[in-house]
Amino acid sequence: MRDLGVGFRYLLKGQRWVARHGKQYGFGLLPGLITLVLYVAALVALAVWGEDFVGWTTPFADDWSSPWRGVFRGFLVAVLFALGLLLAVLTFTAVTLLIGQPFYESLSERVDRDVSPDGTAPESGLPLWRELWISARDSLRVLCRALLWAVLLFALGFIPVVGQTVVPVIGFFVTGFFLTEELAAVALQRRDVDLRARLALFRSRKTLIWGFGTPLGLAFLVPVVAVLLMPGAVAGATMLARDLLGEEISDGDGDDGDDEGDARGAGGEGGEGRGFGRAHAPDGHAHGGRNATP
Repeated sequence: MRDLGVGFRYLLKGQRWVARHGKQYGFGLLPGLITLVLYVAALVALAVWGEDFVGWTTPFADDWSSPWRGVFRGFLVAVLFALGLLLAVLTFTAVTLLIGQPFYESLSERVDRDVSPDGTAPESGLPLWRELWISARDSLRVLCRALLWAVLLFALGFIPVVGQTVVPVIGFFVTGFFLTEELAAVALQRRDVDLRARLALFRSRKTLIWGFGTPLGLAFLVPVVAVLLMPGAVAGATMLARDLLGEEISDGDGDDGDDEGDARGAGGEGGEGRGFGRAHAPDGHAHGGRNATP
């Protein structure tokens, strides 16, 4: 259970890091704001034209007597909007990371340098279009897994008592797991850790992942909060990724976002790191940086 607290501390450390680096935080807000505007516009459109869409797709109900036609179509409109909202929650992080790939890549690399004892960070060595493609492909695969869990939990929600108590709790833990995967992928992709290896890493330290992702997932239910916390979440997930791979973590104490990313303070909290040098995933392969195209 100790890992639950460790994961939560990484979440707090990430927020503290961006608070000390105002310029990085400001740039990190832009992708979230863009995504929020796009999603709000889509949900407003769904609310305005959802009834017309449902009426167009259910012509067989035109001849139903009142109030059954209105009740039926009203229920479908509510379900349609709920599904749109669920899809927005599930995809918000992935879309924000995709839009903000250059921003968050730079932010994650700066964090890596700041908390690394030798002030270095792995670099992908890939062109931007290739990084965007890998990010989009992996995000789609993660989304498919998350949707399968969403359908399963939705079905279990109809079980009396359990569906209203246990299932929502499980849902928050599942959301936290996949949310953390999306955020940590920014740092792990630079280390040539593919999706399968990332999921294996996360399953080996599930309580660590839940400690980081579950409270963050709860906070992300409020869209504005999600935008404000996203830069710090990327920073914290970078530190968590170092822990998962056994890389030492120093306590960086840079004062602003204009420094060169050098690591500060050789002492720090290295106790939460596990090992030195090139880190190893559960599959036994070293991951010290991307040396070849996946």
